[in-house]
Amino acid sequence: MTAISITPVVTKADRAAFVDLAYRLNAADPAWVPPLRMEAMELVTPGKNPFFEHADVQLFLARRDGKVVGRISAHIDHLAVAMDPVQGMGPGTGNWGLLEAEDQATATALIARAEDWLREKGMNRVLAPLSMSIWEEPGQLTKGFDHAPTVMMGHQPERYNTWIKALGYLPAKTLKTFELDITKPFPPLIQRIVASGEKNQRIRIRNVDRSKFASEAALILDILNDAWSDNWGFVPFTDTEIGYAGKKFKPIVREDLIMVAEYDGEPVAFMMTLPDLNEAIKPMGGKLFPFNWIKLLRWLNKPRVRTMRVPLMGVRKKLQSSRLASQLAFMMIEYIRRNSVERYGATRGEIGWILEDNQGMVAIADAIDSHVNKEYEIYQKGL
Repeated sequence: MTAISITPVVTKADRAAFVDLAYRLNAADPAWVPPLRMEAMELVTPGKNPFFEHADVQLFLARRDGKVVGRISAHIDHLAVAMDPVQGMGPGTGNWGLLEAEDQATATALIARAEDWLREKGMNRVLAPLSMSIWEEPGQLTKGFDHAPTVMMGHQPERYNTWIKALGYLPAKTLKTFELDITKPFPPLIQRIVASGEKNQRIRIRNVDRSKFASEAALILDILNDAWSDNWGFVPFTDTEIGYAGKKFKPIVREDLIMVAEYDGEPVAFMMTLPDLNEAIKPMGGKLFPFNWIKLLRWLNKPRVRTMRVPLMGVRKKLQSSRLASQLAFMMIEYIRRNSVERYGATRGEIGWILEDNQGMVAIADAIDSHVNKEYEIYQKGL
């Protein structure tokens, strides 16, 4: 077999080839959702994605006989490196992600090159795959290959899992998503908890106010940074990333699908739910032109979906592990469930990702009769 050449992405043509490869290699996978090409390009472009402001990133292409047959990103997130090692990242920890490869030999060569680059930068440990931030598409899919991912979740071929483990990578964390039938009322116990909360005058559950989008986004991310700050893998959002996330989410934000919980007038918890944009873009093949942009605008104006995804929720640390925290969560889930069914025609909900050892969130998922539908593995290896 002809030798594999691994070279860094340098030119615009290289970057375009890096993005384009995923569409070719995954075209035959019925569960893969082609991302909009403009967003895929933005993800890996300095000056577009604010991740580059606090990370060193190098993209690589693999070629055989001049043909692109693989790709990978290697990166060091300096915010992650500055975190306490107890939380999973910490000094000396680098990452790779965005792996695509025609065969095992190509994947092996790409991962070896990413590891070499990380060593050259002084890293002694790798957590992977992360594509590219922990907040984007973390982990290698290990369960749920037979159905499409929801918005902002990744999907990789099962063979990649085998190839990664063959190189000495060991599990660091398992991330899970939970699905449930949202057309059915929650169990009686949950209904009683919600009803009790509704009688408590100190509790207020409200929709976000889209006319105050910037301040509401800042509030939600402030709660998130506080709520998640002790979690494994946590990396704080920067001000630039807060603005970027707000701009990115705004087209699919619906006031009645994002709730803020107030206690004695103080915002203490939130739950964000998104209509599954992947249902709308999957048939588009990553292209908005010539006519797909019209279809997308119509969908964004009045989304009708099968699935709603809860990507983020959080309760301020001072209330965590309390009965009030669970009550607020159940109240927000119930109100969003009702709105999802009545106003958007949704029948299915997906919650996650959730760390396998996040006992509080797993208990909430179990209490509303949801079950695990997908699992993702983040691996680790010494360098």
